[in-house]
Amino acid sequence: MNASEPHAAIGGTVRDLIDRRADQTPDAVFLMDPRTGTSVTYADLARKVRGFAAGLRARGLRSGDTVAFALTNGPQSALAILGLFYGGWHATAVNLVSGKDIIGYVLGHSEARLVIAQDATAAAVAEAQADAGLSVPVLVLTPDAFDLPDDGAGSRPDADDDALLMYTSGTTGRPKGVVLTQANLLAGGQATTLAHALTVDDRAMCVLPLYHINGLIVTVIAPLVSGGSVAMPDRFSVSTFWGDLARAGCTWFSVVPTQISYLLHAKGGEAEAAAAPLRFGRSASAPLSPDVQQAFERRFGVPIVETMGLTETAAQILSNPLPPATRKIGSPGIPFGNEVMIANTAQAEVPRGQEGEILVRGPNVMKHYLKNEAATAEALTRDGWLRTGDLGRMDPDGYVFITGRLKELIIKGGENIAPREIDEALYTHPDIVEAAAFACPCPRYGQRIEAAVKLVEGSPVSEQELIDVCRDRLGAYKSPDRIHFLPELPKGPSGKIQRKKLIEMLNVPA
Repeated sequence: MNASEPHAAIGGTVRDLIDRRADQTPDAVFLMDPRTGTSVTYADLARKVRGFAAGLRARGLRSGDTVAFALTNGPQSALAILGLFYGGWHATAVNLVSGKDIIGYVLGHSEARLVIAQDATAAAVAEAQADAGLSVPVLVLTPDAFDLPDDGAGSRPDADDDALLMYTSGTTGRPKGVVLTQANLLAGGQATTLAHALTVDDRAMCVLPLYHINGLIVTVIAPLVSGGSVAMPDRFSVSTFWGDLARAGCTWFSVVPTQISYLLHAKGGEAEAAAAPLRFGRSASAPLSPDVQQAFERRFGVPIVETMGLTETAAQILSNPLPPATRKIGSPGIPFGNEVMIANTAQAEVPRGQEGEILVRGPNVMKHYLKNEAATAEALTRDGWLRTGDLGRMDPDGYVFITGRLKELIIKGGENIAPREIDEALYTHPDIVEAAAFACPCPRYGQRIEAAVKLVEGSPVSEQELIDVCRDRLGAYKSPDRIHFLPELPKGPSGKIQRKKLIEMLNVPA
């Protein structure tokens, strides 16, 4: 069913792993801020999360209670989230860019008993609570929150206990709450460790938000699993990315395609990239244009490993192997740590090369959707397969190629057209920074194709020129009838362009 057999789960809990690292390598650095140079060793990590847990217990919180976090990136934020896992709380991620309506919904739906915030985020939490009629207490994070002595109290979490509640982006109605266990988190970190052959000598660069599954699991939990380390600035910045990475001595980084495109179209960075001990860069959360990938690799001399993951699978399910093994441009790779199957509508495997829905099974797959039995039953089959909603095919070597989303297919005159085909045609033009195609109602064909793009500053490219690019590559039938020029395309927390929000923003009839 797949090219790689699922690996045995690492076992235990995040707490077990932190304790083990503190015992085995107490003086090794785990967290650092590349801009200030401050660092946290594994011994510091264990001491600080124990102190943080003691502080929460002093507030009357018991293991198993739901505690939300509304935090920007940085070592303190990572410590707080790991402290929630360590103490056995149900950590609930608040997407800071989702808007007050969704923030209020998440706090109410999750039944959060406390929100951990910062000076920079507390006002947004208060506004969301006021609109939703909530009054969840807010703890503003300060450095001394980690300095309390360990009280030795609290029950130890089990591997199958709920650990993380993370809500999907909610592009089709209310977001769904994905429940991941302690074991799921470690399995997700182990999948990344296996795929990228991470060791104690590797240091990740974390620039994706910790309220997103990629940032949290791939660049925090995976280094914890491998015994390595992570450098974490407070945010992603094109102007400081390469300098931060070189100063911190990072060996790898994880970003999303929009960030790769921004770095590619910005000036400089080549010298810093060459100075850093980089082994590879990692792309996830959305398909990466082959043209953008190849241009980035040529310019910076850094191999990009394309991957695929979901919130429901604690991040990664597929990855290309590292060089010198075969990387197939345009594919997110082969399974690591789980099984992947291409299935028909009856969830039966289809022959290699045939398109179907991508299904996943393994120790990283979610427990369920919170308070949503119908959605859980639709997503999880009786024999444990998760239906991803993504369409793809598997080649003879076991590499998966994504062909589209079931819910995003453009059906023009009865023919299924994947928006990604149009996106990739547009990305072949050097002035395209962001691109997304979408469907519009059409009385003649049922649906027609339009697209939106962001261009490099000062580009003179015209709408007709971009339409002609698509026609040259795809033919007239699959090419957009209209292209909208925008200063920015709407994106979710992972950096993935949100087609539905784009349609709403452009006032395209539904």
